[in-house]
Amino acid sequence: MRYVDEYRDPEAARALATKIAGLCEPGRTYSFMEICGGHTHTIYKHGLEDHLPSAISLVHGPGCPVCVIPMGRVDDAISIAEHDDVILTSFGDMMRVPGGRGSFFDSKAGGADIRMVYSPLDSLKIARKNPDKQVVFFAIGFETTTPSTAMTVLRAAAEGLTNFSVFCNHVRVTPAITAILNSPELNLDGFVGPGHVSTVIGCEPYEYIPRDYGKPIVTSGFEPLDILNSIYMLMRQFDEGRCEVENEYARVVPWAGNPKALAVIDKVMEVRETFEWRGLDWIPESAMRLRDEYAAFDAERIFDVPGVRVADPTACQCGEVLRGVIKPWECKVFGTACTPETPIGTCMVSSEGACAAYYNFGRFSRERVKEATRA
Repeated sequence: MRYVDEYRDPEAARALATKIAGLCEPGRTYSFMEICGGHTHTIYKHGLEDHLPSAISLVHGPGCPVCVIPMGRVDDAISIAEHDDVILTSFGDMMRVPGGRGSFFDSKAGGADIRMVYSPLDSLKIARKNPDKQVVFFAIGFETTTPSTAMTVLRAAAEGLTNFSVFCNHVRVTPAITAILNSPELNLDGFVGPGHVSTVIGCEPYEYIPRDYGKPIVTSGFEPLDILNSIYMLMRQFDEGRCEVENEYARVVPWAGNPKALAVIDKVMEVRETFEWRGLDWIPESAMRLRDEYAAFDAERIFDVPGVRVADPTACQCGEVLRGVIKPWECKVFGTACTPETPIGTCMVSSEGACAAYYNFGRFSRERVKEATRA
């Protein structure tokens, strides 16, 4: 299958790994952060770390939208769902994310009307069929999914629906990268840039990273050879004395992004002054909210939302995992008290979470098992 089989060729992967090893300077180490959770899953699923030279380490970043939602936002949504006339809709990944008062599944079991949807447009269908109910869509995601929420709001406005609203939790990737760059806990050499987000925003927004921080970034696709080639491109920049933004995923990502998607986001939404991220605290200008013109569709203005900040469980180290400070297996409850069946933190819940990725795939890697055993 074009763009799949050709990016999973074992011989090509071995050749790339050899080229990468040949670019490593003796005695030097390299630390690259893959920002997107989809990249983390590919790395673990295909055992890419075991094929890279020991001088290169991959650090997992905060690129999973479910993982970065703080517990307080889950509790806020549950408070809305507890109204008798409300139907709360959500993507499936969010249903098991724990808040301070339990998860959406727990509230559903307690009588709240919370339903899974595959698209915000599914929420509109529910609103049409239930005119006596207020249907609230729990919107999450980076810039990848933000346009679909914006388009749904425009559709609701065009139809004159008065019983549909959005609880907006859409976040922005570049402020999160900036927070990582400003963190004293990490000393990164470069980034494997997010592919899905970049299909919307393009590569231009990353130009400040090499300019202001002296770190190269390569926007990457999601197949094994995509990631290996992105690492090779980063290593070539070091070898050639360059520091810039490059686009490995050019078959999908336009350099300037998707102008229509960006336009609809700008029409419906505006940047919040600040937003809380799990593990990263409050980050300025890191999330979106609905503009005043669409206040009638903003659940935070329609309902009395508590806005209570909830501390993460003391046993959970999702924050450190999201910041790249520790690896998933270094968390003290990983694989014991915290599993995909009994998750304590979001990194084990989400299909893109680093802990779930390592639990499902990485623990079968001989090298990773040896490392965990030594630790």
